[in-house]
Amino acid sequence: MKIGSIDFGERPVFLAPMEDVTDIGFRLLCKRFGAAMVYTEFVSAEALIRDVKSTISKLTISDTERPVGIQIYGRDTEAMVEAAKIVEQAGPDVIDLNFGCPVKKVAGKGAGAGMLQNIPKMLEITRKVVDAVRLPVTVKTRLGWNHEQLIITTLAEQLQDCGIQALTIHGRTRSQMYTGNADWTLIGEVKRNPRITIPIIGNGDIHSLAEADTAFDTYGVDAVMIGRATFGCPWIFSRECLTFDEKMDVLEELLRINVERIDEKRGILHTRRHLAATPIFKGIPDFRQTRIAMLRAETMTDLMGILEDVRRRLR
Repeated sequence: MKIGSIDFGERPVFLAPMEDVTDIGFRLLCKRFGAAMVYTEFVSAEALIRDVKSTISKLTISDTERPVGIQIYGRDTEAMVEAAKIVEQAGPDVIDLNFGCPVKKVAGKGAGAGMLQNIPKMLEITRKVVDAVRLPVTVKTRLGWNHEQLIITTLAEQLQDCGIQALTIHGRTRSQMYTGNADWTLIGEVKRNPRITIPIIGNGDIHSLAEADTAFDTYGVDAVMIGRATFGCPWIFSRECLTFDEKMDVLEELLRINVERIDEKRGILHTRRHLAATPIFKGIPDFRQTRIAMLRAETMTDLMGILEDVRRRLR
């Protein structure tokens, strides 16, 4: 499977771009465990062209994490084109256009999945970005705005005709947000369309490499992208079985990375999402108070002490 000149081999599994999750520290861990491609947090085109410091910082990438994509979103054609040019200077391997984010502050303003209600504008943005940059341009979107507007089979052809080099499809509508089940049947239908020649990447409700293998076998996609199941679980990309202690080592490393990269207070806050979601604490008896303490800890010393106590309890 290839995007532009990047050869990912057979059945690659990608890390999905996610706000407040796929920072550089987490991406490097996912890459270490086998993610074939990682993406930055999505970046606002308007904020980029206004040179907002916090947004510009999201463009920082490392050669160690390559291939890496930077994803942008917006509703204005000129802003998206200008943002794509800025992103190109940051040196990613791929520029991805987000037409799939369902949250109100994005889709409600016509960007992200909001573009599913304005297909001519989506196609105009895509064409002009493709024409403006030399890097491969890809798109991530959903099945449609709602179940009465399942337009992805037609939309995939239209986006391909705009010159994109891969398409990621999340198997939900915007109205579903992240509820219900992802519908992979339409993703498979897009892949089976003889007119489609670009790689099709499937996304939604993949919780393990075994489920990714099933998606490859059943729907014929070229790649699988994993999103929320990676929270607190960067080893999800590995086919090796890690011990509990090894997984704890990874979570503690992520904490240290975040504290060193940002500062103690915000680094801990940034790590809490992963500590709250990690599957390794599930099933531990009488864990509720420990979980509360873990998510309330405000210093590195206190949090590391709690994590070490958890280790001792399970030895």
